[in-house]
Amino acid sequence: MSRAEPRYMGGQAVLEGVMMRGSSTWAVAVRDPDGAIKVDVRDVPGWAERYRNIPVLRGITGLGESLGLGYRALTWSANQQVPPEDRVSEKVMGWSVGVAAVAFSALFIVLPALAGKSLGHAFHGSFPIVEGVARLGIFIVYLLAISRLRDIRRVFMYHGAEHKAIAAYENGVELTPETAQQFSTAHVRCGTNFLLTVMVVAIVVYSVIPRPNLLFVIGSRFVLVPLIAGLSYELIRLSARNMNRAVVRAVMRPGLLLQRLTTRPPDLDQLEVAITSLRAVMTAEQLVDVDSRVGLRVPAVAPAV
Repeated sequence: MSRAEPRYMGGQAVLEGVMMRGSSTWAVAVRDPDGAIKVDVRDVPGWAERYRNIPVLRGITGLGESLGLGYRALTWSANQQVPPEDRVSEKVMGWSVGVAAVAFSALFIVLPALAGKSLGHAFHGSFPIVEGVARLGIFIVYLLAISRLRDIRRVFMYHGAEHKAIAAYENGVELTPETAQQFSTAHVRCGTNFLLTVMVVAIVVYSVIPRPNLLFVIGSRFVLVPLIAGLSYELIRLSARNMNRAVVRAVMRPGLLLQRLTTRPPDLDQLEVAITSLRAVMTAEQLVDVDSRVGLRVPAVAPAV
């Protein structure tokens, strides 16, 4: 077994599969319509690595890099579910993601700002709080609505598989579907927890920003997104390293509870896919030796990112 110390792993659920990311490699594994598991392994671009020792900026660059990898993984996973002639390019998927980003901005930036402007005076001028509560309410309603879609429920199950596989890895147990199944579908470094943290941090940041008019308010929300994301990253990073403290667990509990809306208990087949993706990354980065007779055994996880 390699003596190299692994970092925390990250991941993302995709269509009928899971993407896992290590320090220099990312892999996506999916189950195709015939039931076979397909795997694609690629190098992480690494441009965000140069900023990994600069607080806040490392969160901004890391998030940007992760979003890029995410849409590539999503494109690849989608293409494994259709015949070759129906497949789409990463460029086409990028345009789709762009349209989704516009809709996301309207729903989670513009609409809450309008709500804060309209209702803030009724609550003694508490514009940022009203805006933040409106944003959280929209987010929860959105999750409840999309969770009724069959394909999204499948993605949420793979999201749970991703968390369970990473938890098994971090606890140093043998990576098999059966051993991973014992762990929770909630994880402190989950994107859902990150988004909730973003919403809370936004209330604090927006409370010190002047509001001369609605156009300025909306513009400031867009401009401050990177800063808020970077600050939120630092809070999540700090929390992940101190989850043994009761106060940290209490602060993170709302985010962990919110993950009940974005994860579902996976079956063993889905866990097999998630573990396959994780194995691909770890093997590429030479973190472990794979023995097909006994499965994959990994050391206890080392320090945070």
